[in-house]
Amino acid sequence: MPAQYHFVFWNLENLFDIEGSPRRGEKVARVLGESIKGWTQALLEKKVSQLSSIIRKMNNARGPDLMGICEAENLFVIDLLVKSLAPLGRAYKIIHHDSPDKRGIDVAFIYDSNLFEVPLPLTDNVFSHFVLRRTATRDILQVTFKTKAHARELIVMGNHWPSRSGGEAESDAYRAMAGETLAYFHQRTMEIKGDKTPVIAMGDFNDEPFNASLVDYALSQRVASLVTGGRNPYFLNLMWPILGQRVGTLYFDGPNLLDQFLVNKNFLKPDSVFKVKPDSANIIHFPEMMKKDGSPIPFGGMGKPVNQNGFSDHFPVEVILTED
Repeated sequence: MPAQYHFVFWNLENLFDIEGSPRRGEKVARVLGESIKGWTQALLEKKVSQLSSIIRKMNNARGPDLMGICEAENLFVIDLLVKSLAPLGRAYKIIHHDSPDKRGIDVAFIYDSNLFEVPLPLTDNVFSHFVLRRTATRDILQVTFKTKAHARELIVMGNHWPSRSGGEAESDAYRAMAGETLAYFHQRTMEIKGDKTPVIAMGDFNDEPFNASLVDYALSQRVASLVTGGRNPYFLNLMWPILGQRVGTLYFDGPNLLDQFLVNKNFLKPDSVFKVKPDSANIIHFPEMMKKDGSPIPFGGMGKPVNQNGFSDHFPVEVILTED
């Protein structure tokens, strides 16, 4: 019987542990400095409540089947978020890796264990790929999930590429490195697991679909026939159709479409068992998340003014996958 899966990615905007947390290392505490001052348990709980209120509305109020997240400091805060989703009645589990990022923010996956499992041993199915640069940055988190419906493997790669802070052009090279890293491990995965292995990459790429980091280095394309017919390990970037709508996931001098889904050829061929539901890749923006100009309402914190009616400075993105 065919199965359908609702996938989401969301940059949670500084989901940090509380000021003075014993779970924070000295190095990260030093980097955060005064920015963490005033981040109390009450503010953390309010932030989690705001995020949870949106997640619980996703997928027609069923919640996502699998959600990639970034800008979460540690497993403790992710676990708080998952506990807040209890009213959904989901059997959510977490895959998280503590990255070397200088601010301590990580990439993770929250998934319904009634739909997916991560085969044991985890060391064979969970990888954190180091993105080489002079200063510490987030790794690319790669997980092999197996569906419960048909016992098939699906590779998911979570990304949070280096930011544009200091200038887009000045930081281009760092995102090129991240793109090359993603492409390399996509190719290695296909070599090791087989040419028919389905791979989906999701994340905050801090670049638009047309930027070189995604096109030339991550090898993501706009046209499906180039992906299925090419010799290189190409991805199809599912967000291209949204570009002409003048909307974005982050607003800075206008809309920026930084949060994206990429799928490889094994979602696109006529005989593929996993497929992308047509036109299902979208930006999620419920009315309460939006300012009058259409941009997201940030929660703030970490040195920025806190708006307890806010959520995140990014909108989440969604896509629906099917399995025959």
